[in-house]
Amino acid sequence: MKIEQVRAKVFRHRTNQVRDTDGHAHPGPESETRSALLEIICDDGTAGRVIASTGDVEEPLLERFIRPVLLGADPMRPEALWQALYKWQRGSGMKLTDRVLCAVDLALWDLIGHATGQPVWKLLGGYHDKILAYGSTMCGDDLEGGLATPEDYGRFAEWMVNERGYKAVKLHGWMPPIPGAPDVKKDYAACAAVREAVGPDIPLMLDPNHWYSRADSLWLCQRLEELGYLWIEEMMEEASLSSYQWLTARTPRLNILGPESMTGKHWTRAEWAAKGACDMLRTGVWDVGGISPAMKTAKLAESFHMSCEVHGTGAGNMAVVAAIPNTTYYERGLLHPFIDYDEPRDYQHRIDDEMDGEGYVHFRDTPGLGQDLNLDYIGANLV
Repeated sequence: MKIEQVRAKVFRHRTNQVRDTDGHAHPGPESETRSALLEIICDDGTAGRVIASTGDVEEPLLERFIRPVLLGADPMRPEALWQALYKWQRGSGMKLTDRVLCAVDLALWDLIGHATGQPVWKLLGGYHDKILAYGSTMCGDDLEGGLATPEDYGRFAEWMVNERGYKAVKLHGWMPPIPGAPDVKKDYAACAAVREAVGPDIPLMLDPNHWYSRADSLWLCQRLEELGYLWIEEMMEEASLSSYQWLTARTPRLNILGPESMTGKHWTRAEWAAKGACDMLRTGVWDVGGISPAMKTAKLAESFHMSCEVHGTGAGNMAVVAAIPNTTYYERGLLHPFIDYDEPRDYQHRIDDEMDGEGYVHFRDTPGLGQDLNLDYIGANLV
C-alpha cells in the first residue's frame, strides 16, 4: 500500500460565529465561511481525511512540502513521515507550521485506522473508553445575556453543571478588544461568581490568555487558591520560562498548567517539566504538530508523575485523551449561551464529541479518528 494522492478540497458552509479584531470567536449572525477537507489516498483506495483551516492546507504548501514526502510512501510509518516533514520546517521560511504538520498527521492516522479497521485511540493505547469533559467557555463579550458580566458567567456555569451535566468548568475571561481588558480584578470577579453559582465541589479552571505581569499573575493565582480552583494556564508570556518557574514556586495550592501556545513541540514541554515551570503539562494536536508529538508530551509527563492536559476539542485531541492514563478531562467547547454546541455543522452527520447527560464523552469504536463527515455535502459545496 502506497500513498497515491494528497489533496485539499475547499468547501462552503454556514457559521454562526464571528471573529473580533484579535481573532477571538463570538456568537454572530449566520454567514458563509470556508473550510477544507484534507485527503490522503492510497493506491488501493484507502483514505484518511480531516477537516482543516483553508490556510493550513493551501495548494502551494501541499505541492512544495507535503507531496514530495508523502507520495509513494508507506502510510503505515507515521513516525518516519512526521520526522521527514518536521525536518523541512527549518528551511521552509516559516511556511511549514505546526498546524500544517498537524493536519497531515491527523489525516495519516485516520488513514491508518481505516487500513487496520481500528479506531485511532485504540491504536495509540486505548486507556479510556469514556472520559469526563469540562465545559470550556468562549471569552467574554459585550452581548446582553451573553458573557458580558461576572453574573453572566455565573448563570451560564450553573446551567452547564445543573442542566447539561458538566462536572467541571473552565473560564476564558475578557480579552482585547473588549474595553478595559485585560483586567485581573474582572477575571477574579467572574471566577468568584462561577464558584458561588456552582458550589464548592465542582472543579474550576481559568485560562486568562493574557500577558499579565508577575505581580498581577501572582495576585490572581492567590485569589484562585482561595476559591479552590484546580488550575490556571497561560496568564503570562510563555517564552519567559523563568517567570513560570517563579510563579509555580509561589502557588502551592493552585496548579500551573503549561505551556499551551509556546513553540517547540514536546522538546519545549520537556524543558518546562524538568525545570519546574509548571505542575501539569499542556499539549494539543494543533499546538505541537499532530498526534505523534502530543503522545510524546503525554509520555514524558507520565515520566515526571505529572498529568498531561490536552488543549482543545476535536477528533485528534479526543484520540490522545482516550489513549493516555495521565489526563484529567477532555476540553469541550468553546461554549456560549447563544451557541448550540451539540448541533452538527453542515459537513457533519454527528459532532465528534457527543456527550451524555452525566458529562461523559464516549470514544467511538469505528475505524479512524471517529469523525462522521457528510462527504455528500462537502462534494456539493466545493469552491
